[in-house]
Amino acid sequence: MATRKFVGAHVSAAGGVENAPMNAHKIGGSAFALFTKNQRQWVAKPLTKKSIDLFKERCERFSFKPEQILPHDSYLINLGHPEAEALEKSRTAFIDEIERCMQLGLDRLNFHPGSHLRTISEEECIAKIAESINLALDRTEGVIAVIENTAGQGSNLGWQFEQLAAMIDQVNDKSRVGVCLDTCHTFAAGYDLRTKEACEQTFGEFERIVGFQYLKGMHLNDSKGGLGSRKDRHHSLGEGEIGWDCFSYIMKDERFNGVPMVLETIDESIWPDEIQALYRLAAE
Repeated sequence: MATRKFVGAHVSAAGGVENAPMNAHKIGGSAFALFTKNQRQWVAKPLTKKSIDLFKERCERFSFKPEQILPHDSYLINLGHPEAEALEKSRTAFIDEIERCMQLGLDRLNFHPGSHLRTISEEECIAKIAESINLALDRTEGVIAVIENTAGQGSNLGWQFEQLAAMIDQVNDKSRVGVCLDTCHTFAAGYDLRTKEACEQTFGEFERIVGFQYLKGMHLNDSKGGLGSRKDRHHSLGEGEIGWDCFSYIMKDERFNGVPMVLETIDESIWPDEIQALYRLAAE
């Protein structure tokens, strides 16, 4: 099973988290992402026992194991916030998100690392992010903090592989930290993915600087923006500036086996087609 490619999409959890596994199954996914609460609110009602039980039951029914599921935290959280009060608020919310994952029996949480808001240095912000991760891991168990690489918009950190490596370097428990690579963000940050050769180069660099042992998830998105545009604008597979060669490369490369690979492409109506196309590439 571990050698398989797990492919799916970031599905809706409207009406309760227990609906996400059904929504993922309906589109033919063997992986999925979800928000365990409203991603644009700080505080949410606790998960009910009924929701938790149904979520677990449906994951079992549709054969979704924890390593095939990539929950995402709230967009409001900034673990590198320069201001003490805002940082504390983010840290509290982040711990709550990990606790929700624990309740659902999930083993990883995907998050955007944070922004320096142009008021502190990159190094200082990276140290704050790592400290935030350490604090959260100390107060929780069993869930891996999965740092998503960013497109480098504004003052967001995590767009360079070196920045991701610096964050991981300062995390005490290396067994509970990982990375989610978003293809659109990677490309927008200036790492070419348009050809097989470009993929060899970019993923070789990732291996050297970060290491594939830390890869715990992928977001498969084409990009509306050009190479190095630093714009986070997703497109449907093959419709953007990256093109199909990249996705073919990923589906054939064993280094991407056994991690949830999730579409966040812009046209949900073609998700089943995109998923099938990716499965076909893997089978070739």
